Amino acid sequence: PLLYADPVLLSGTHLIETGDVVANIQLLNERFGLAEIEELVARKRAGAEKMALDADDLEAHGRLLDRLEAQLQSAHDASDLPDEPTTVAALEDFVVRLRLATL
Repeated sequence: PLLYADPVLLSGTHLIETGDVVANIQLLNERFGLAEIEELVARKRAGAEKMALDADDLEAHGRLLDRLEAQLQSAHDASDLPDEPTTVAALEDFVVRLRLATL
């Protein structure tokens, strides 16, 4: 599950800060450089992705998730992005035109 939670937090932070959508955990980690992520990816590649983590590992990854959540919140707080979508009408118009064009 950590390999699913970590990318969400990292990709969200990356998206807010850069405007680019990146979902690949390895590409994201090239930017963030987290040893914990490298370890999880290595475990998965070795076929040990379902192996239980010991208490120390769980605690360390819990701290990592807390850090990533705080980093995402900081990126959000520093962002100029609006709190609500501003292009709903334009998107609806696009979808309607696209559907009508395919009739």
